[in-house]
Amino acid sequence: MSEFNNRISAQRDALKIVNGAELFAESLLSLTEKAINRWSINNKVDAHDSIIALLKSMSGTLFFLANKSQEQVTEDYKVLSEKVSKQLYDLELEVANKALQRTSR
Repeated sequence: MSEFNNRISAQRDALKIVNGAELFAESLLSLTEKAINRWSINNKVDAHDSIIALLKSMSGTLFFLANKSQEQVTEDYKVLSEKVSKQLYDLELEVANKALQRTSR
């Protein structure tokens, strides 16, 4: 799979995790900072919430990967790709935790 497809797939996975939990009234539409900020405001998610921090961190990592030139796609790219995988895992755990908190209320 190409680097482009890997980035797009990671973005889709993050959106599926957040939107699939059905915890929020409004769906997250992209991983841009503006989209994350609008989503958090409309869903009354505190700007310092761990989900917001994870989404913004992932957004930054994916943006960095998208702007790497072909000559630079080396070990650095592999490390950043692994970082995205960990961020997706952490996001999944955090969303699951929020879902558990909501059901225990």
